[in-house]
Amino acid sequence: MIHLSLIGIGTGNPDHLTRAAIRAMNAADLILLPHKGEAKSELLDLRRAICAEMLTRPVRIAEFDMPSRAEQGMYVDVVMEWHDAIAAIWMEQIARNLPDGGTVALLVWGDPSLYDSSLRIAERLGPSVEISVVPGITSIQALTAAHGICLNRLAGPVLITTGRQLRDHGWPNRVRDIVVMLDGHCAFQTLEPEHFMIWWGAYLGMEHQALAKGPLALAGPEIIERRAALRQKHGWIMDVYLLRQDA
Repeated sequence: MIHLSLIGIGTGNPDHLTRAAIRAMNAADLILLPHKGEAKSELLDLRRAICAEMLTRPVRIAEFDMPSRAEQGMYVDVVMEWHDAIAAIWMEQIARNLPDGGTVALLVWGDPSLYDSSLRIAERLGPSVEISVVPGITSIQALTAAHGICLNRLAGPVLITTGRQLRDHGWPNRVRDIVVMLDGHCAFQTLEPEHFMIWWGAYLGMEHQALAKGPLALAGPEIIERRAALRQKHGWIMDVYLLRQDA
């Protein structure tokens, strides 16, 4: 029997790990670490550093190369095929390193339940794999903490969405506040900037954390320029932002 533990590790800062996450890491027989290419090697280095700091007993660590997602095709179809390929690699690594069963852990950026596909991939592993989840600090929590703001207005709702949704469908009806994740193209450029305030953050909780805020008409161009420079410098970027309409 294989037990798979999906452990939310926050946004790269070891201080973001909960005591439950640390216990789960130390209870594992195997920790799998993904390698996403040289351009994103810092992500692997951060996971290695977390293991080195948090493990208090010997735990086997296996690194594996993440498959690339196809650039062409229907988005959902491409992602589903990519998830199939990842699941196959997970099973290959588990069979190689835990042939007699045991507990395997995956360190999931942020929280496994929010715009992360680890749970969907894990479902492909079949009934012989038991799954548990350890929640982690999300980039949304890190964003509002860094800016010292509340996520919602008094008694007001907040919509969490993606850059693709904002770009393709525009501002959602009957919503005044949205959090935008997974936005590689600064989808806020599609809005009329004079109606919005933005709070943006990249590499949240990390040494090179970057923040910007203000009226979208003023802060938007700055964010676009800084984001491009940071991505070129580090080879990768993870960012998130809160938009408020007529704030």
